[in-house]
Amino acid sequence: MTPLISRSGAGRKGLVSLICGALATGGITAASVAALEPGAASASSHREAPLISGTPQYDNTDLYAFVSPDKSDTTTIVSDYIPFEEPAGGPNFYQFADDAQYDIHIDNNGDAKDDLIFRYTFRTQIKNKKTFLYNTGVVDNLTDPDLNVTQAYNLDLIKFKNGKQQHTTRIASDIPAAPSDVGKASMPDYGKLRSQAIYKTVNGGATFAGQADDPFFADLRVFDLLYGGNLSEVGRDTLKGYNVNTIALQVPNSLIRQSASRPTVGIYATTQRRNAQGYYAQVSRLGNPLVNEVVNPQKDKDKFNASQPKDDAQFLKNVTNPELPKLIQAIYNIKAPSEPRNDLVDVFLKGVKGLNQEQPYATPSEMLRLNTSIKPTAKPKRLGVLDGDNAGFPNGRRLTDDVIDEALQVVEGELVGSKNDLGDAVDKNDKGFEKYFPYVAEPTSGSRGALAKAAGSSTKSALGDALTSSDSSNTTLIAGSAAAGAAGVLLIGTAFGWWRRRMQRPY
Repeated sequence: MTPLISRSGAGRKGLVSLICGALATGGITAASVAALEPGAASASSHREAPLISGTPQYDNTDLYAFVSPDKSDTTTIVSDYIPFEEPAGGPNFYQFADDAQYDIHIDNNGDAKDDLIFRYTFRTQIKNKKTFLYNTGVVDNLTDPDLNVTQAYNLDLIKFKNGKQQHTTRIASDIPAAPSDVGKASMPDYGKLRSQAIYKTVNGGATFAGQADDPFFADLRVFDLLYGGNLSEVGRDTLKGYNVNTIALQVPNSLIRQSASRPTVGIYATTQRRNAQGYYAQVSRLGNPLVNEVVNPQKDKDKFNASQPKDDAQFLKNVTNPELPKLIQAIYNIKAPSEPRNDLVDVFLKGVKGLNQEQPYATPSEMLRLNTSIKPTAKPKRLGVLDGDNAGFPNGRRLTDDVIDEALQVVEGELVGSKNDLGDAVDKNDKGFEKYFPYVAEPTSGSRGALAKAAGSSTKSALGDALTSSDSSNTTLIAGSAAAGAAGVLLIGTAFGWWRRRMQRPY
């Protein structure tokens, strides 16, 4: 650490010590009151590449595609963005970017070229720019004037032929997005706000955009030398309590597949960001889970995010000669399967023959592949195809699919005779998913934890009730934290005044 240097070394050192002591006096006590989920996470499969990790608004975190469980003639696609949203992360809560195109791509003939693109573009409106508040009062509906910051979006369908754009159709215009869940005081009926953000399209589908609970469940401490090097770090859902921004789209199967006799479609999502010259450049791409996290090496991660599936031959060696099995062998002495890994090519780049391989072509390219003719099951199995449930991953991806366990087992040779039960001991999401569109769980509220019960509606009254709560232990902690914080501020002010006087002395 570089030492602090001033004209009066001893004086500055004393000031720093006093400030640190003051901050510690108020801060530690306050932290003990606020120690709620989510906790800090040091690494995430949501931060898969160097460049995109610094711009979370444009970062695809997960992609899901499944035949809708309650409407089997439709497919639901869920694309998530902005990893690790702290629920109370105000006053600037979480928004889609206004300078982005959020695209869902469909390839329905297996040539690794787009046949359809569903494009979402957002616009932010701020009603009162003279306040720092996201909402200026209780929000009862999406048109409430107290919701100060709002977003709306357009949805376009772009059709292609032989890789060339043919025409564009506007499916929905100026549709309100669900806001961030600020808290129960601000949004007492968040479920109502969410339901108002679901828009039924004319073709029998639906669309939704807004905040949701992060549906990905995993112990991401896999990056700490594969769960600590001795499996001491497994069993904790490190995404518990965090939210994401979600785009959910439900469309008729007949719209996206080539025909009833060729029912498999390839699906991937991208984000394009507008640059200073007004042109859009692709900055994020996602198909199968974990590919750009643990299959592609550092040198290829940003390149992959800017690439097209038709050019994926350049990444083939990352799949046929993967690094992860070698790491598992080095750390846990589990023998890596023989290479080249053509079994992984089928899972991640072509589709499994007889299940979800696109016809008449099967050009190797990285994307989710979903056979829309396979009906959903009433009791999904978390390991999907590995457990005999062909409606699950790698045939598309459902919200309940345990892709960490599935990917680990496949990478370790489950499909080539090396049976194993590898996993992270996190088998389901911390919140249950919904039975109807958009299926994802509601976001964790910014006001999670105990709430003060106010006799009146004024903030002053609420604060007074909180400080005179019948729960004496909480009252003591809250009052003690407040007093310690005030004392800390006073101590900082006193120390600063002392240091100023010291600096004015002639010696």
